[in-house]
Amino acid sequence: MLRVFDFCFSLLGLVCGFPVLLLIYLISLFDTGSPMFIQERVGRYKKLFRLVKFRTMRLGTASVASHLACAADITALGRFLRKTKLDELPQLWNVLKGEMSLVGPRPNLFNQTELIAERDALHVYDARPGITGLAQVQGIDMSNPKLLAQTDAQMIREITVASYFRFIFQTVLGKGSGDRVRE
Repeated sequence: MLRVFDFCFSLLGLVCGFPVLLLIYLISLFDTGSPMFIQERVGRYKKLFRLVKFRTMRLGTASVASHLACAADITALGRFLRKTKLDELPQLWNVLKGEMSLVGPRPNLFNQTELIAERDALHVYDARPGITGLAQVQGIDMSNPKLLAQTDAQMIREITVASYFRFIFQTVLGKGSGDRVRE
């Protein structure tokens, strides 16, 4: 049932949000010269997929988890996109394709071995990764792998249609701190 919501809302978001996506793309051309950020992430059943986002950091920035990145590498537009979570909009394409869900554990990098081990032990990879979820609205990021994996597993066990929509609305209304970076 949640997959039906994912498909319908991601398609609707891509169609209705196309003018916003195009505007951000064009503005980003002047900001970084390369508006899209594509990165391999670990998905459902630990299968790698290519996550799509708007670029928020300068070109040439190391490909690391956000909590390991440096705030000085974020562009002015990137700060705005992260704060408003508009950098996540292209992931609706990943949701439409079935690689992600709107709600689920945030997909990690393939080299985050500690987080992979924690999530693997709790069967977190049995679920599709998501754009948002319980950990995101509670401000838990990948800097605490054990807590993140436990929170993800709890969300997967307890997910309902009501909590699915609650996490989406909380994210849209700005709850959670998004991807944290070092100051």
